[in-house]
Amino acid sequence: QVQLVESGGGLVQAGESLRLSCKYSGFMLDYYAIGWFRQAPGKEREGVSCISSTADITNYADSVRGRFTISSDGAKNTVYLQMNRLKPEDTGVYYCALLYSDYDSITSCSISSTLFDDWGQGTQVTVSS
Repeated sequence: QVQLVESGGGLVQAGESLRLSCKYSGFMLDYYAIGWFRQAPGKEREGVSCISSTADITNYADSVRGRFTISSDGAKNTVYLQMNRLKPEDTGVYYCALLYSDYDSITSCSISSTLFDDWGQGTQVTVSS
């Protein structure tokens, strides 16, 4: 059974940093992608970043490029999202998700939420001004 567990959220002030972790388990796939998404109250879920299982393909939303960095540790089955220079508009519930069913989307590391197959429960990030 696929499991994705997020951690690392919290309350910070604008300009500070957080590192989110996504620990995944329950599958053995040769090729997949892990994405990070966020949802603010009253807004649709939006893609933030993605990394392929080979870690050679990454993708970022324009709103976070240059501030956020995605990385992975295969030995720990964990994907990280380092978030620097946080802004109040980064506030929301952050989810990680697994993509394995669409090869083309994996190769482009799409951050379209409708393509992802399994989801974690989310971790809250709140950035105060």
